Amino acid sequence: MNDTVETVVLDPARAQSLRSIGIVSYVLHTIVALGALLPGLQVSVLLLIAAVVIDLVKRDEAAGTWQASHFRWRLRSVLFAGLAYLLTFPLFLLFFVPGWIAWCLISIWFLYRIVRGWTTMNANQAIVS
Repeated sequence: MNDTVETVVLDPARAQSLRSIGIVSYVLHTIVALGALLPGLQVSVLLLIAAVVIDLVKRDEAAGTWQASHFRWRLRSVLFAGLAYLLTFPLFLLFFVPGWIAWCLISIWFLYRIVRGWTTMNANQAIVS
């Protein structure tokens, strides 16, 4: 059985295009994550939806490259954070303070994932989960 991963070599223009898409997506995710943590900086969920749509539409272009891991990383970050928010929503409704603490912790975790992914992408490296 062959466990090697085929790596696609991209022309510089396509590689730069994927990098630009990644930067835009990470910026949108960062704005949303900071907005969830900082009082008065509530931003629209539309920014998050835009970032997810960008990642879903463009991830096939990165297939086989180190940048594909970043598309997967961002999409999984949103999925896991969304599930965590959904699971803790009843706690937020029943007991405001514990629910608020849970949501802050989820938001900090989400911001950590975005910062970790962004710094790894800036180093031109795949991110390993």
